[in-house]
Order: sequence, then structure tokens, then C-alpha cells
Amino acid sequence: MISLAELQHRIDRGELSPQAAITQSLQAIGGKEQAVGAFVCRADNPRAASQGLLRGIAVGIKDIIDTADFPTEMGSSIYKGWRPRADAPGVSMLKRAGATIIGKTTTTAFAALDPTATLNPQHPGHTPGGSSSGSAAAVGAGMIPLALGTQTGGSVIRPASFCGVAAIKPSYRLLPTVGVKCYSWTLDTVGLFAAGVKDLAHGLAAVTGRPELLNEAAKDRPRIGLVMQDFAGAPEKAGWEALRTAASAAERAGASVRTLALPEIVAEAWRIHPIVQDFEAYLALAWEYQTHHEALPPLLRARLDASADITSAAYDGARGVANRARRAFAESFDGFDILLTFSAPGAAPKGLASTGDPRFNRLWTLLGVPCVNIPAYVADGLPVGVQVIARFGDDAGALQGARFVEAALARS
Repeated sequence: MISLAELQHRIDRGELSPQAAITQSLQAIGGKEQAVGAFVCRADNPRAASQGLLRGIAVGIKDIIDTADFPTEMGSSIYKGWRPRADAPGVSMLKRAGATIIGKTTTTAFAALDPTATLNPQHPGHTPGGSSSGSAAAVGAGMIPLALGTQTGGSVIRPASFCGVAAIKPSYRLLPTVGVKCYSWTLDTVGLFAAGVKDLAHGLAAVTGRPELLNEAAKDRPRIGLVMQDFAGAPEKAGWEALRTAASAAERAGASVRTLALPEIVAEAWRIHPIVQDFEAYLALAWEYQTHHEALPPLLRARLDASADITSAAYDGARGVANRARRAFAESFDGFDILLTFSAPGAAPKGLASTGDPRFNRLWTLLGVPCVNIPAYVADGLPVGVQVIARFGDDAGALQGARFVEAALARS
């Protein structure tokens, strides 16, 4: 994979020009894209910026995020060839930091359920995950050093786990969702994919203008809460092994690791996540549902059909549970610096019929807390990640904790 931080270092030292860095990505895309299918469209002759922290960094943008220079088709024939007039703010922030937008990456239709044709770069017979399929695959294949995705259930962390890359779903609204096709306004979150945690920190710090995200000082003995998410069901063997491996490595590196039992209201929040998500999706996609019903892909169409029966009373009740759960979770976090839990039930499922199960991700999306995926284990050639979670707003702490676990895994 291409390290964003290493590229920045070489460019800053004058060892590599920004345009040469872009050319490296173009050559990698030329050699690997046909086998992976991560992109919807690409720039014809992309030029590197001469200034900015991200000069020379080629970035892929998930195709539900508006771009003035490329179509935004949202994985659907309904929007074939549609050209926004303006970039989404998140894209503008990348350009302001000097990044070069190299192209649009594949997404499941409207970032929902129906898989894309993108293949897992580590094992082409398996899904790359979704809905940010192309972004995870493009970084995992070593084509680009940075990509933008979105998460409503598990669409950043899960594909990162399946493709063996680092990723962050930041705190809710750290990155703006204006100009992103809405699925659920309570849940939709813009995130980043990169080769490693340091690369994520450099990318997110440059985009947001928050240098505190670059804090590299590691705690001597971070206090880690191990969260099993029993309410979400049992993981597969590979999921267990990934979490066991990461927890053991962290302990050997000096961390204290204790199991954290979450309050019942938090488990209830996991159960009501689909009510919030599906009620809002039915409204957010009302025009597409009413005017292009048969053009919607089958899994999404069936989900929206079923969502029509969710009452406003059920939705209001679910929002109340979510609010109480956020308060209870903040209190239960006392005594821990970070949490460690599953990124996915196991390795990427075989075939392209499914993008995998987000059941170990959706609680954290609902709570709005920052989550970082770290590759932790390989099962039959397929990577499996774990996720580090911090308090709401403590994205610097999430990245710092993830770097500790990543380094501990590298030493073990």
C-alpha cells in the first residue's frame, strides 16, 4: 500500500515532486484497476498542487459525494451522468489542503445494500465490503494513499477490515455531510481510508486543520476496555482471533485490558438503530422511491418497502433511546482511555452476493463516537480488523490509541 505520511515526508524533503507522487498512483491504478474495479471514473490528466499539506496525494471520492469535476451517480442508473454544480465541502477541504482528486470510487446504490462489482484486492473471490467498496479496495490494492467513504451502519470500518486497510469513522459531523447523498441524517458520517493509522492522522489533520490529531506521544499504560457486544451475536472464529490477538499484543506492550460490560440501554440502542436508519432512509429517498421505484436495486427497494410501515411514534421512541444511550455510554467509559472490539464478524464473505454484516459497527455509528479500524489477523489470506473506539469528540485519542495497538501488533 502507499503510505500518505511517507509520501508527505519525501515531498517535504525534496526527494519526490508532488507530480511524481501523483504519477506513482496513476501507474498503480493502470496496473491494478482492471483486476479490482474500484473506480467509477478517473481524471484524464490530473495535476498536482504546488502547495498544501496534501500536495502530491491522490484521493478517491466515494460516488455519493458531490464533485464538480466528475459525475456523481450514486451507484444508480437513476443518476447516470448527473453532474453537480459544486464540490461537497469535504471535497473542497481536501482540495484546499492540496490534494488531487483522482476519481470517483464505487458505492453500493445510495450507499445501501446491493453489492457493486468491485473485488476484494486481497482475495478477488470475496467481497470488499460496502457500501464504501471502491474506496477501501483502491487503498487496499495500493492504488491511492487516501480515499473518502461514508458510514451509516458499518460502511467504513467493515470494508476496511475486509480489505486490510486502516480507516477512521470520525466523531459525528467532524467532517461535513453537506453534498453527500443522504440516507440517514442522524447517522451518516464521512470517513477516511489509508494504509496505516499514522496516514489517517496526517490526512484527517490536513483536511480539518486540526494539528492535535497528529499527537504521536503514546501512553505508557493505556487503559483498554474490551467490549464483546454480546447483544450483537457471536462473531466467527476469525473475528474472535483478531480481537484476541490485538488484546494480547496490547497487554504485552504494557496496556491494561479489562472487559467492559455496557449498560442495558446501550444494548437497546443497538436494537433500535435500524428503526432510526430505515425511517429516515424512507424519507431521504422519497423522490427516488416514488418516481423510480422499479429502477431501485432489489435489496434497497425491499428495505424501503418495509420501512413504509415504521411509525413516527416508533421513530421518536428510538431517538429517545439513542439519546439516553449516549449519556449512559459516556458515563460507563470512565476508567478507560479507549475501547477495543470487533470490526466485523469475521473475514470477508465469499462471492459478491453480500457486502457483509454491519452488526458490530452500527452501535458506534448511532452513538456518534470515533472508531478506527486496524488490521489485526489474517485467516486463509483474508485480513480481519479490530476497531478502537474513543469518547465522542476525542478523535485524537482514538488515533493515539489505535497507533498504540497497531504498534503492539507489529511487535508481536
